[in-house]
Amino acid sequence: MAMDRKGTMMTICSPVRKHMASEFSTWSETVGYGDGQEGYDDDDLQSRYVTGKDSLIFVIDCSESMLQPRSEESAFELCIRCAKSVLSNKIISSDKDLVGIVFFATEKDKNSSDFKNVYILQELDTPDARRILELEELLEGDVSGKFTAKFGHSRVFSLYDVLWISSNMFANSPQKIGHKRVMLFTNNDNPHSDSEALRQRTRTKAKDLFENGIELELMHIKPPGGAFDISNFYQDVIIVPEDEDIGCLPDPSDKFEELLSRVRSKDHKKRSLMNVPFCLGPGLEMNVKVFALVRSTKKGAVVKLDERNNQEVKPRTTYICEDTGTILMPTDIQSSYQFGGERVVFEKSEVEAMKHFADPGFALMGFKPKSFLKRYFYVKPAHFIYPDESTIIGSTKLFQALLQRTLARDVIAICRFVPRVSSAPSFVALVPQKEQVDDNKVQTAPAGFHVIYLPFAEDLRKLKYEETPRANEAQIDKAKEVVKKLSFKFRPEDFENPALQAHYRNLEALALDRDAPEEVADLTEPDSEMIDRRAGKILKEFVNLVYPAGYDPEGKPSKKRAAALEATSSKRARAAAGEGATVDVAEHARNGTLSKLTVAVLKEFLKSVGLRTTGKKDELVAAVKEHFGIA
Repeated sequence: MAMDRKGTMMTICSPVRKHMASEFSTWSETVGYGDGQEGYDDDDLQSRYVTGKDSLIFVIDCSESMLQPRSEESAFELCIRCAKSVLSNKIISSDKDLVGIVFFATEKDKNSSDFKNVYILQELDTPDARRILELEELLEGDVSGKFTAKFGHSRVFSLYDVLWISSNMFANSPQKIGHKRVMLFTNNDNPHSDSEALRQRTRTKAKDLFENGIELELMHIKPPGGAFDISNFYQDVIIVPEDEDIGCLPDPSDKFEELLSRVRSKDHKKRSLMNVPFCLGPGLEMNVKVFALVRSTKKGAVVKLDERNNQEVKPRTTYICEDTGTILMPTDIQSSYQFGGERVVFEKSEVEAMKHFADPGFALMGFKPKSFLKRYFYVKPAHFIYPDESTIIGSTKLFQALLQRTLARDVIAICRFVPRVSSAPSFVALVPQKEQVDDNKVQTAPAGFHVIYLPFAEDLRKLKYEETPRANEAQIDKAKEVVKKLSFKFRPEDFENPALQAHYRNLEALALDRDAPEEVADLTEPDSEMIDRRAGKILKEFVNLVYPAGYDPEGKPSKKRAAALEATSSKRARAAAGEGATVDVAEHARNGTLSKLTVAVLKEFLKSVGLRTTGKKDELVAAVKEHFGIA
């Protein structure tokens, strides 16, 4: 890129507040009216999509049954540990989100509306160290006794009041709120069995919350000595989106890991990266949303501060004309490309027109067997698409029909995909996936299509592999035994990034004023004892079959072996020049092409004429030139 006049770029840092880009320009780039750049980044799109802060209220039942001791810990302790875990995660990954905690069925009350038996422990606000320490204090010592003394229990309460207060907390927040959620933790499946009026008022209020964009999630916990029957009450209270089914709710949780897994699955709103049409043919179109199921998690960006006052500093870029020294406005700058030694200048509109291939969306090209898709086709991380009924009615039915037929015939759909305006088109393979749930009816994989990006002809490479010795049958069979013994079920969600976790633990220790950070277990470290126990004998047999006697993988090769390796490399060098062919080193020296010869060939020649063969390639070339008297 260049300017139509000679110019230079100057960067100025000053202690100002935030980015100067307007919200509209950021939003327009997200939906495809941006600066015309070809590439796009999932993280960038994800962050731009958010128009307000995420907000979450934990509503926790504090009746006596929730604090009854069980084999490990009470249901109340499970809830507090979940809330603490969410706060700890948010304070690191999304500290601008808002979180509140509300107790109900308490003897004491604390809320702005003076409703009885509802206690707001933490108002809707950003997470901080004080809030985490307050939750940790609730989990210390005799939890049940301390809670009874401080808050008390009551069998009389109104879920209508609880939902009304939660709605009020969202409405009274001074900050701009985007996604609103209420997570209701309880082990009571029929809280108002003796009052039909309260049941009806609660249903009505839950419907009001849904219509106002507030999601109510039920985090039901297994009651002591019984089962949780959602049909008794909550089936009419929990209103789910069209793409979910209230009848497929997970089984009630009994352990912290189960409850935390469900809380985390609901912790983040399913934000789409983009919303685009999907054309299956002339006059046949549906709408889909594109999601990123997997994103690389990175450490938070470093914020630079002015050392004088700790104010955040922001880089500001200014273009200045080299000839006149005047500041150039965006309208004064043009783009140019070098072609044939000349600079070709384009207006911004011309650049955008050249980059425009088609409107954003998917276009079906045809179908191929699933075996067509090769592992080496990988170009970039995949995406995931799901139907969007809000834009084109009937998209869900058409999408389901396509999904079911591709699954039944075991085929993939090949499509052209243009992510946004001015983006280059890509060929993608849509790989169908059935919905999968675990034993507790928690969804582990959604139904939809994975969007696998395919390479173009220019992206493929043909490699010439060096010939190597082939393994014999005994070695292959022994390798199969090793693989069988060390096979295990690998789940990425079971392995945390140790570098990230160590970073988070250090920040957490500083924020909570702890003496030392919590120790991080590096689960990526191979378990040598387990490997030796399961396959130690077979591994030794495999080594004896493959490697020569006395082989030491950690030892340095002996002089004899090093000489053998050098001789082998010389033979390979001669073979590369042609079987039985002789390299005319003198001819290469006269033509000045000695650098094209391999080190092995140069050493072979120097050895044949009795000269020293040690040194780098440049030194070997110089020695050959000196031998022939070439400067």
